[in-house]
Amino acid sequence: MAAPLTSDELETYRRDGCLLQPGLLAQDEVALVLAAAERDSALREHAFGRDDGEGGNVRLALWNHPGDDVYGAVARSARIVERAEQLVGDEVYHYHSKMILKDPSEGGAWAWHQDYGYWYENGLLAPDLCSVFMALDPATRQNGCLQVVPRSHHLGRIAHVLTGEQAGADRARVEEVLARFPAAHAVMAPGDALFFHPNLLHRSDQNRSAARRWAMICCYNARSNDPVREHHHPRYTPLVKLEGDAIRAVGARGADSQAAWLDPSEDHSATGDV
Repeated sequence: MAAPLTSDELETYRRDGCLLQPGLLAQDEVALVLAAAERDSALREHAFGRDDGEGGNVRLALWNHPGDDVYGAVARSARIVERAEQLVGDEVYHYHSKMILKDPSEGGAWAWHQDYGYWYENGLLAPDLCSVFMALDPATRQNGCLQVVPRSHHLGRIAHVLTGEQAGADRARVEEVLARFPAAHAVMAPGDALFFHPNLLHRSDQNRSAARRWAMICCYNARSNDPVREHHHPRYTPLVKLEGDAIRAVGARGADSQAAWLDPSEDHSATGDV
């Protein structure tokens, strides 16, 4: 069983809406994920772009159910899942995972947004979810690391509108938030993990550096927050946790071409078009 979060860590998450866990993935585990992603034809075939409205484009690949590949081993890892369960306060299931592929000199920005600003439209009645951002490459200011607004999750859900091909939080509202709540850059080393609340405002700049910035994000929903309508992400599906060296045991096994990849035309998050 994974070591539980301490009372101080839980308080930090409740206060700030985010919690950094340095080195949650070991360096050899990160290397296995990267080795799979770099040669994974299925991942490349199902990656798609999102125009950021600023002349940049973000590539990502998104899937619903964790398989028996290395990505699934990460998403089902007890050390990750059990932390999410502590933070959510309930059994969780895999809502979806994605690879964010910010390539050198061309990786686009993400507008300020809340994940629940997207997921509210999917029939989730409560923001009882948790996302886990895991750095696979160094995440720096130069290559467009994540930026967060600590404590902004206490403000509730903000209306979202389309910016380019992305849904972003209402800009006028965000400006008022930033005047009271300073943003912070989440500079991370490979293997570091940032757990964050679905109402936490976050964004990232374009990658204008010569350094790649790839990351994996796993999103978990509470069992008690089962969606009230069908949509493109799954309803409650029991999650089988993996203990110990499961990631190493799987090795650099990439995804099966028949994995539950999300077609971008099916993604109606934040649009209300269901």
